Amino acid sequence: MDFWALIVLGVVQGLTEFLPVSSSGHLVLLSNLFGIQDSLFVSIVLHVATLLAVLVVLRKDVFQLVKHPFSHQGKCLIIATIPTCLIVLLIYPFVTQSFEGAILPICFLLTAILLLATDFFIKHKPFAAGQQISYKQALFMGVMQGFATFPGISRSGATICAGLISGGERENVAKFSFLMSVPIIILSMALEIFKLCQSGQFPSVNIGGLAMAFVLAFAIGVASIKAMIAITQKVSFKWFSLYLVGVAILMVAL
Repeated sequence: MDFWALIVLGVVQGLTEFLPVSSSGHLVLLSNLFGIQDSLFVSIVLHVATLLAVLVVLRKDVFQLVKHPFSHQGKCLIIATIPTCLIVLLIYPFVTQSFEGAILPICFLLTAILLLATDFFIKHKPFAAGQQISYKQALFMGVMQGFATFPGISRSGATICAGLISGGERENVAKFSFLMSVPIIILSMALEIFKLCQSGQFPSVNIGGLAMAFVLAFAIGVASIKAMIAITQKVSFKWFSLYLVGVAILMVAL
């Protein structure tokens, strides 16, 4: 696997994981352009890098969850994770096939529509500052996270939109969305390692390139988290929506 191709993937992962444009969709798109095999394995490894970014930026929240796993937020995280896991188990064969990229333009368009609809819905809706995520909101966000397993459907976009539509406070919704990724990425990595050990066929990956991509994804991911928390509060989602429409059209045209 080409060293510089992996570097590009690491940068893109860091930039797009926490923006509502689907990092996995961009990784699949670029992997196809670069002729990279094992895009699912590379995607999961780079997602672990951005998982570490979440643990660093939201370390206070993570520490509180570890210290008080059955606090309100801890229970919300459990409630969100359960439907995600159930949905992923049901649709997993379709998800693995989707990493070939055939339905990528459709998934990008679905994310664009969701972002635009959410932007319209919440434009003039008041929110109470500091309002905690409710169990109902956590459940809805967890369901959306399950379907966002398909590349092209943004995990952060789908979960943040679900939280906002169901009445969540913007900053808390964004932070909870990022926290939700922690158990899912850990479980995904564990499943991928199990499959590799079971098959005995390990991907042919440039270790140096993947390591450098990992570091870049982590460093850029830290900045992206902070940016997305600010964006959720102030910036319209329509610009991300227009970008995804443009990418989908370009993919179909080419």
